[in-house]
Amino acid sequence: MAILVDGESRVLVQGITGREGTFHTERMLAAGTRVVAGTSPKKAGQTVCGVPVFADVRAAVEATGADVAVQFVPARFAKAALLEAAEAGVRVVVAVTEGIPVHDMMHVTATFVRRGIRLIGPNCPGVVSVARDGSGGADAGANVGIMPADIFAPGPVGVVSRSGTLTYQIVHELTQAGLGQTTVVGMGGDPVHGLGFIDCLALFEADPATEAVVLIGEIGGDDEERAATFAREQMSKPLIAYIAGFTAPPGKTMGHAGAIVSGGRGTAAAKAEALEAAGVRVARRPDQVPGLVDESRSR
Repeated sequence: MAILVDGESRVLVQGITGREGTFHTERMLAAGTRVVAGTSPKKAGQTVCGVPVFADVRAAVEATGADVAVQFVPARFAKAALLEAAEAGVRVVVAVTEGIPVHDMMHVTATFVRRGIRLIGPNCPGVVSVARDGSGGADAGANVGIMPADIFAPGPVGVVSRSGTLTYQIVHELTQAGLGQTTVVGMGGDPVHGLGFIDCLALFEADPATEAVVLIGEIGGDDEERAATFAREQMSKPLIAYIAGFTAPPGKTMGHAGAIVSGGRGTAAAKAEALEAAGVRVARRPDQVPGLVDESRSR
């Protein structure tokens, strides 16, 4: 099984005719994702990588039954594009776009919560459900976003991450160690975003195919501390964490817009302490994660 998307998801690409949209549409299709439509207001009627282009999301949904949207539009148009997807009735939206104003995202996230639509991102690499057995249907998998398909392998580990590059590195480490994945969620590192750690941990906890979960965090905010409380109180499956930023200079903003340390809060050490107090094992290096996963599953 998978969370959020699977091989039956019908994906539409907002901004499909732009350079990034076209490039990643080709990669998603090559990974086996069912990309059924794209949108571009001025290029309706064209095709990109064999995918039909529509003027707007509503027309694309009505014609193709698309239920997942992934966005490749400039930040200044992102709010309107996200709200358009919500109004068209898709159930999951992946916002890859970086640099969307915080005020815009406050409006967007409130709208998505009210409508019951799941938002991943913004400023995120997307979500991958890993193909299970090649039989088609839900088990065929889906790669929605910008993650490289060749690093994944089917297996029992769920992954949720605030980081992009670290997601790829740790997934690669897991795959090389023979620990495949069920679903990998790159939730993004902006301060105002859609699904967070707790949302994804709850989904993994309910997924019978997921036996262990890896959480990849970074300095700033309190998402990891709140995830620690959730894990202690509501998770039966083992949770392993890696927090980036143990060597970050004090007072310096690192990485994502959300990686802002305030006083003594939000540091990697404080996050690791909170997680370990909740019984979560925390790696100090990415290459330690597979070993901790193995140990946690054998207990």
